[in-house]
Amino acid sequence: MWYEIKDDYVLFNVKAVPNSSKNLIVGLLDNSLKIKIKAPAVENAANKELIKFFSKRFKISKSDINFIGGMNSKRKKIKLPLTDKIKEFLEQITKENEK
Repeated sequence: MWYEIKDDYVLFNVKAVPNSSKNLIVGLLDNSLKIKIKAPAVENAANKELIKFFSKRFKISKSDINFIGGMNSKRKKIKLPLTDKIKEFLEQITKENEK
């Protein structure tokens, strides 16, 4: 499973693709959420852009987004608060993946 819900937070397995033309959730790939990120994978720029992207997408504070693993890798584990917006996203992407 590409995500895990624990109490009041959720852990996402993310495959980041830096140097993309725009920030975009591509879908599920190899048990991860594939996300294109505009920023390059240099000096933590892609990680910062990923935090900014999640913050805007799910309407949560940047300080509530934490890397659990993979800071220096394309494959990351990210901890987010379990909000209604994230629950809706999980339902939507699960339905899309079943097609």
